[in-house]
Amino acid sequence: RCTLLLHPDDAAARGLAEREVPANLALWPIVFTVTSDELGDLQRKADEGVAKVRAFLASDFPAEQISVSAPRVQDREAQGMRGDGRQLDRFTAEVTVTVRTDKIDVAKKAIERSGELVKQGVAVIRSYEYNTQYLFTELETIKPAMIAEATKDARRAAEQFAKDSGSEVGSIRNAQQGYFSIEDRDAFSPEYKQIRVVTTVQFFLED
Repeated sequence: RCTLLLHPDDAAARGLAEREVPANLALWPIVFTVTSDELGDLQRKADEGVAKVRAFLASDFPAEQISVSAPRVQDREAQGMRGDGRQLDRFTAEVTVTVRTDKIDVAKKAIERSGELVKQGVAVIRSYEYNTQYLFTELETIKPAMIAEATKDARRAAEQFAKDSGSEVGSIRNAQQGYFSIEDRDAFSPEYKQIRVVTTVQFFLED
């Protein structure tokens, strides 16, 4: 039996492995603003807002899954901002309360109810900048199986090539694992992730 190496341009067979998995971590930023002419009063309002947000979250999430960032304060007067004839409070503060949780379904339901905070006087900001993030952090647990799947897929491609050329696929000469990509399944369900890896494998062909 004669062992032949494919030409470098032809030797690389690519194998693909894909999986759809649910996210296992949610990062939900709840951002609200308060205003005042006095800094002390501004902090008081910020504290009251945080207390309301914590109370809203308390029934669904333990305290250790909730964190509060320092207020981001802006001095409108110093920046020359005017209210077009209306009196503006001099100071405004942006406060972020972040929920970091593995309770994905609970988080989704709480987000749906978050309008209750507005009813309580919490001026919640809603924008693309503060979108909830859904993450998958357990890639290491599925990596080996996905690499094996991609390698098998590459061998199937090589076997088709060998069949067409009247040869047989031999042992692996070289293998290169591509990067794993994790993307949202689609724009409407970011809590589900599509994981993909492409492995490039060079095989020997045997006559």
